[in-house]
Amino acid sequence: MANVLPEIPTNWVVTHTPTATSRRRQRGYDQSELLAKGVAKRKALSHKTLLARKGQSRQVGSTKKQRELHMSQAFYCPAPDKVKGQIILLVDDLVTTGATIEAATKTLKRAGAKNVYALTFAQKI
Repeated sequence: MANVLPEIPTNWVVTHTPTATSRRRQRGYDQSELLAKGVAKRKALSHKTLLARKGQSRQVGSTKKQRELHMSQAFYCPAPDKVKGQIILLVDDLVTTGATIEAATKTLKRAGAKNVYALTFAQKI
């Protein structure tokens, strides 16, 4: 993922879309977090966990409308002071409909992010 990115200013902050805690417990890790940390390390950027999940809704098998509804209130920013004025690279593992990235971006923007750019590992086609 880091190889496909152009040069990024060192003041950008890398974060990830958090996986539901039940899935994290089941797997033992958050795949988006691991990807984000890897990108940050390879690009010499800082990684910060800027988002948290409100619920445990799963997206697998949901329609686009259901995903949009589930995700519309799925995230919150526990430390808006870490977001305000920042340019953020948001990393996610998979884009299916874009609902997760859209909801996470809106949450970061509401918390004061200057700009949010997204990077995903894969896109369902």
